[in-house]
This record gives sequence, structure tokens and C-alpha cells, in this order.
Amino acid sequence: MILTTKNKVGLALAGLLGVLDLPSFLEAPSDGETGPPLGILILGSICGLITIIAVVIAWRSASGAAIRVAAGARIVSMLSALPAFFVDVPAFVKVLVTVFVILTIASLVLMFSPARRTTAVMD
Repeated sequence: MILTTKNKVGLALAGLLGVLDLPSFLEAPSDGETGPPLGILILGSICGLITIIAVVIAWRSASGAAIRVAAGARIVSMLSALPAFFVDVPAFVKVLVTVFVILTIASLVLMFSPARRTTAVMD
């Protein structure tokens, strides 16, 4: 598999999201505050680590399997953030989750964009 520019942009975006997920377990709400459970935060950190490792492998070896692993980790991370839309949280949290979801979908589309195929023009 040859990585196109779109694929590389998607991988870079996924890697950036993975880096942003890494410290999420450190952001656990203190007692009495509302926020995501510690298990979800740990899951986000694990997904971030898996994403970073898979992106590095995919970038260096153009491995389709590594791209799929990175995409899977991004999807799990995105799905774990969706409950924010259904609970009472501040509006800025919902905006951040919306941006996170849009960037995740964009990275997935770009990672799986096929290469352009050139065809010979026969007159």
C-alpha cells in the first residue's frame, strides 16, 4: 500500500487526537463534581496510546492493518465521548465533543481515501 497525501493527513490528524487523549486519565473529576467516570478516562488514554503506536507503524510501513487499528481506536474513543450529548454538562463541553467527533470522522475519511487511479486515454 502506498500512502497518499490524504492518507498522511488523516494519520497525522489521528495522531494529534491520540496525543490529546493521552492525559485524559489525569483529568478525573474530584469528589462532588460531575464528569466522566475514571474508567472512561482510562479507556480514552489507552485509545490514545494505541492510536499513536498504530499511526507511527502505519506511517513508517504503510501498513493497512495499522491504519485499521488506528481507526478502531479512534472510533472507540469517539464513542466513549458521545454520552456527553445526553447528560447535563456545560455547553463548552458539548462543543469540544462536537469538534472531537468531527475531527475523528474527518481523520477516518482521510485515512481510508483510496489513491487516485490514472487511466490511459485512448483516442
